[in-house]
Amino acid sequence: MKFQTAPISTQAQYLLNDSRQLSSPSSSIFFAIKGLHHDGHQYLDDLYRKGVREFVVEKSACTTGVMRELSHMPEAKVWQVEDSILTMQEVAAQHRAQFAIPVIGVTGSNGKTVVKEWLSQLLANRFQIVKSPKSYNSQIGVPLSVWQMNKAHTLAIFEAGISRPEEMKALQKVIQPTIGIFTNIGTAHNEFFAETSQKIREKMKLFAQAKTFIYCSDYVEIDEIVKKEFIFENPSCKILSWSRVLPFGIRVDWEVGLQNTLVTLQLDDPDTEKEDLPFQGGHAMKLDVPFTDEASIENAIHCIVSMIHLGYNELEIQARLQILRPISMRLEMKQGVRGNYLIDDTYNNDLAGLTIALNFLNQQKQRETKVLILSDLLETGVIEGELYKHIAHLVKAKHLDMVIGIGEIITRNCSLFSIPAKNGVHQGALHFFRSTQDFLESKLIKEIKDSVILVKGARKFGFEQVVSKLVKKTHGTILEINLDAITHNLNYYRDKIGQQTKIMVMVKAFAYGAGSTEVANLLQFHGVDYLTVAYADEGVALRQNGVYLPIMVMNPSPNDFEQIVQHNLEPEIYSKRILREFSEYIDEHHLTAKIHIKLDTGMHRLGFEKHELPALLEVLTCNPNLWVSTIFSHLVGADGAEHDDFTRKQAALFTEMADEISEAIGYFPSRHLANSAGIARFPEARLDMVRLGIGLYGVAATPEDQAQLQTVGTLKTVISQIKTVEAHETVGYSRKGILNRKTKTATIAIGYADGFDRGFSRGNGEVLVHGIRCKVIGNICMDMCMIDVTDVPNVQEGDDVIIFGKDLSIIELAQKIDTIPYEILTNVSERVKRVFFQV
Repeated sequence: MKFQTAPISTQAQYLLNDSRQLSSPSSSIFFAIKGLHHDGHQYLDDLYRKGVREFVVEKSACTTGVMRELSHMPEAKVWQVEDSILTMQEVAAQHRAQFAIPVIGVTGSNGKTVVKEWLSQLLANRFQIVKSPKSYNSQIGVPLSVWQMNKAHTLAIFEAGISRPEEMKALQKVIQPTIGIFTNIGTAHNEFFAETSQKIREKMKLFAQAKTFIYCSDYVEIDEIVKKEFIFENPSCKILSWSRVLPFGIRVDWEVGLQNTLVTLQLDDPDTEKEDLPFQGGHAMKLDVPFTDEASIENAIHCIVSMIHLGYNELEIQARLQILRPISMRLEMKQGVRGNYLIDDTYNNDLAGLTIALNFLNQQKQRETKVLILSDLLETGVIEGELYKHIAHLVKAKHLDMVIGIGEIITRNCSLFSIPAKNGVHQGALHFFRSTQDFLESKLIKEIKDSVILVKGARKFGFEQVVSKLVKKTHGTILEINLDAITHNLNYYRDKIGQQTKIMVMVKAFAYGAGSTEVANLLQFHGVDYLTVAYADEGVALRQNGVYLPIMVMNPSPNDFEQIVQHNLEPEIYSKRILREFSEYIDEHHLTAKIHIKLDTGMHRLGFEKHELPALLEVLTCNPNLWVSTIFSHLVGADGAEHDDFTRKQAALFTEMADEISEAIGYFPSRHLANSAGIARFPEARLDMVRLGIGLYGVAATPEDQAQLQTVGTLKTVISQIKTVEAHETVGYSRKGILNRKTKTATIAIGYADGFDRGFSRGNGEVLVHGIRCKVIGNICMDMCMIDVTDVPNVQEGDDVIIFGKDLSIIELAQKIDTIPYEILTNVSERVKRVFFQV
């Protein structure tokens, strides 16, 4: 076929890089990207059949098969390029160049998304704003964000993040910010930079052509680079720096109260006047900020300085600050009443966010029925008729079963919406209500069952009331599961093992406490090769919740055989007895089945020993209805250097036994030996497939790997009551909590029935309150325990308490009670509500 010539000229409304997120085929241009784990060139034919007509492909990926597919697409326009991501950035940069509006670019180690979201709220009264959806700040996320710009917008706010050198230069060309904000510098991605100063210089490249630059000069390394390098390279750029300690720029002080902070801004020199600032030196601007934590105060000050630069006066800024609330950029999935799952995306009220949330809804396979509860979309800058026509088209493309619209505007545009029939049958319905209260008072809210429900609304609609009615009620203890962290950890191990090695993931024991169904659905979306459960009923539950990946069952029993076969599960065969019984069952029912042969090479738990191979092979060679899918064994001490010789002996014995089996049966089943520790420490043991367990959940065998993994689970609870108890009094059962000082105690809503082990009693355990470590007092009770909060300022009933998470790891907790991280994770009771979120 003949490729289109550069540059790319397209009328497409959507830049598409993920075939699973297709919503408007005829209006999309697909950029096929060949990555480490996914190759977009595999989906060209499928996308063409669905109606996509514009494609960008990479020369290196245009194999004979790809060229053959392209030759059968007579209506397609195809551009062949060296790098699809770079080309996407170039297309977005050309689009950006059409607009002369102010563009704010935000970067930094932390706070990028919060500053962007807060600015969009604060400035919405004067500007029609386009912004990055969620935290779209990557090499792909930035062009997707910038592509949203249209003639209706009068201000743009985009965030940019980098993880490696040379990335920001490309993003600068796409965003071309006129106003720059550098939030702060921290340790994120340090591993890819020689030193912090290198990382700062890379991030500063975003502001190469900015006309205004805002930063906090208390970050000494940023300040030095600005003053020694940036101002000389960008002499026309106006520098707006603020500081709590330095006598230059805008001097800032703050006083923290119980629920807010008084922030004072002024120019130190009363004889000077800062250009573009609406106050002179010596005049203090006093503002009430509705936050008390330092990170939020810092983010708010970046916003305040931006507003000052844009011409807002003190009264306007104060009035706008009162609308700020903590930003949840997370798509949270919670268990609901009546068999429902709930995706809580309240208060993220924009068109791009709706698209992202609908894609997340479609990924969920736990329930077949999909429901959307949507309010009016406000301040989008799009003409009403066009906006709701687009929303209706988007909703229709996602094949939802029910749509509930709430608000005057969406109700008067209700005629635009329709729900296509499934298999010729209209199963769903459209419902519209003029207010949230009307919906809450209707019978409909109690009729929704066995569904995945996406709740998305503007703040004024108070959708927290809807969530409260639909979510399953539990006590205040929750285990937050970061799905993005699971994805990150999965990809980290995928990079480590290479593309040729398959990956089996352990989701036994309730996915190590994280929640089997939700984790399995995510792993399925990301294309792992196998899942493993301990017992057949775990596999059955996954099948009933939409998981279709191959599943190995580690502990099958004859009572399970019917369910194993019925639900296409694959048993681990570890003994002559279980082999004979399963073989007889298969023969009796005239079936075929895949099995996994477990070899005992030194664990001495389950598996065939070498002397048992003849008996195993006799059955296998006489039963062609049994197909050996894999042969595997388990490493005993791969995590400890003192056992390395034994590990190598295990590997050698495994190879010897697997070779004997393969030769006898006449084919070569896949082999897997390495667990998480083996993946890290024994590359030679990775073979055809690896079994990833605890590593997926953020616990590594080596310090090097641990530094690269992200925390998956955060167990948190709340303070139920605070008391002041005199010295020499006791707290808790058996009077074990003896106080040696006047103590402020807090009773928290977690006990050993929730998985907070009694070994943490009497000061052995600590928790975090406002980031401060607080010791457990006395014995841990079944449903609660007491902690010492004497040294925590501004502590109140209802405050969050972190049991474990990023800053208090399960590794540390395990060491406290002489156990392993596995036990800490799996001990979290199923009565503790799991909240899954994706940023």
